[in-house]
Amino acid sequence: MGKTTLSREATKFLVDTGQKADYVSFPGWEPGTVGRIVYDFHHSPTSRDVSATAIQALHVAAHVDAIERHIRPRLADGINVLLDRYWWSTWVYGVRDGINPAVLRALISFEERVWGNVLPAVVILVQRRAPLGRPEESIPLWNRLETEYGKLADRAHVKQYVEHVDNNGDLAISLQRVVSIIEARLNKRLHRAEVREGGEIADRARTVSSAEPDNESRRRQPAAIATIDRRTPTILLHLEPAKPTRVLDTYWHFAAERQRVFFRRAEGGMRPWTTDPIVRDYKFTNAYRASDRVSQYLIRHVIYRDDLPVTAEEVFFRILFFKFFNKIETWNLMEQAVGPILHSRYSFDEYDHVLDKAIGAGRRIYSAAYIMPTGGRSTTESRKHRLHLRLLERMMADGLPGKIARAKSMHTAFDLLLAYPTIGPFLAYQFVTDINYSDVTNFSEREFVVPGPGALDGIRKCFVSLGGLTEAEIIKFMMDIQEREFDRLGLKFDTLWGRPLQLIDCQNLFCEVGKYSRVAHPEAIGLSGRTRIKQRFAENPEPIEYWYPPKWGLNEAVAEWMRRVEQGSGASNRQGN
Repeated sequence: MGKTTLSREATKFLVDTGQKADYVSFPGWEPGTVGRIVYDFHHSPTSRDVSATAIQALHVAAHVDAIERHIRPRLADGINVLLDRYWWSTWVYGVRDGINPAVLRALISFEERVWGNVLPAVVILVQRRAPLGRPEESIPLWNRLETEYGKLADRAHVKQYVEHVDNNGDLAISLQRVVSIIEARLNKRLHRAEVREGGEIADRARTVSSAEPDNESRRRQPAAIATIDRRTPTILLHLEPAKPTRVLDTYWHFAAERQRVFFRRAEGGMRPWTTDPIVRDYKFTNAYRASDRVSQYLIRHVIYRDDLPVTAEEVFFRILFFKFFNKIETWNLMEQAVGPILHSRYSFDEYDHVLDKAIGAGRRIYSAAYIMPTGGRSTTESRKHRLHLRLLERMMADGLPGKIARAKSMHTAFDLLLAYPTIGPFLAYQFVTDINYSDVTNFSEREFVVPGPGALDGIRKCFVSLGGLTEAEIIKFMMDIQEREFDRLGLKFDTLWGRPLQLIDCQNLFCEVGKYSRVAHPEAIGLSGRTRIKQRFAENPEPIEYWYPPKWGLNEAVAEWMRRVEQGSGASNRQGN
């Protein structure tokens, strides 16, 4: 995957910029270490006759040796340690080899006792579409390992800071992403230590931490990293510092306030839920896309239906049919007319007749959230809905659901959707995100982003210059630094029961702050040229029972929170941590 190279290069970068850092191979293969003994044994013919459980127990023993002899002493000396692996490999390879999960948990629990109070500042999962230097026959094994790492990352993110790095392109770009993640975490740890009374860094042995570079180190700092300053955001860049406007602070203020409104409303509080007149009077989406009413309906009433088949083909068919119209009323209309929405019972004539009749009665069958292309001169269909029915037919005939289910990355699935007529980059990204709510795929929402027109408008208002970064890289960096930025501005941000903002959420927030600033910052010039917000807020009295994709691991915390609210004990544990 390139993780050893990235670990070494990131360490070298940190050292070159005046910080104490050391790379440690985990568990390592240096002479005289348990890691070397286990490495030699693991790659010998004798190991083939040893049980998988015993092999993993040996690896844990090597981990313990590295922790006690190399890692903890460095941390005690105030050195930042970068490992090329973590105990995750014990779990992933153990699952692959069929070890009893209870035994695996016991092995890992033993290792965690040796770690003690030492926790990583961040776990970075490096991803590729194909392995580096592996023979063709090892690809199925590699695919299995990649899948298990992805599942573990999705479970771990609630309690552990996990980041994803795409290493499919230029190594320098991947390294830049790794360094930006590490810098953001180091700065956050430093800030927390500095604000303690007396400025004592009390948790140095607990986690990766770093002293701020001295003046000489600052002078040697390359142009790739902006100067560290708690009052302004640190932006990783290619050539020169990205230059934010004051709208960037508004971005974080808006995110925090919109999320407060979400919780106050979910608690059953009475209007107004905010003292911000713009948020109060105009319509804005939630800080988290999955919390919006249409997304909630899609997740609970389209994807996760106990009465409908859960095959990739049927789930994909339901999702795309719903998303082409993106309107709850259209879905309900069709179900009332034809029964369950099933590909196995699909009829173009039947669906076309229902939608034609609705249009004739003056009903709007498409949502105004975003414009679905008509196909222009490239289609012979007289009405837009017929074009989309035919397009869905073509996708199903091509076996697209299976292709997407087998895709190894969100980008690959995005490319598959993008290949179809009238599906542009923005729609393909929205659709792959919706598909990923289901069990058809299991991509991380921290992997890949495509800025839409609204987000591009918001980014232009937040930055005078991007400093050589692309808009997608800016969105990724916003996701990376969200905790530090809320701290910098003194804002309390209630996450989604422990789930931080993902790329899709940061992208949407740029779109929403672009609208918000039309009133709050009329002097800010974007790309759209619009000067007013069209849609005013109109309350929908229909309550939402919030429920998220089960693989996110949030629904138990949501249910417990709602139980507390109903009992009148308040929403004391929104974070779900």
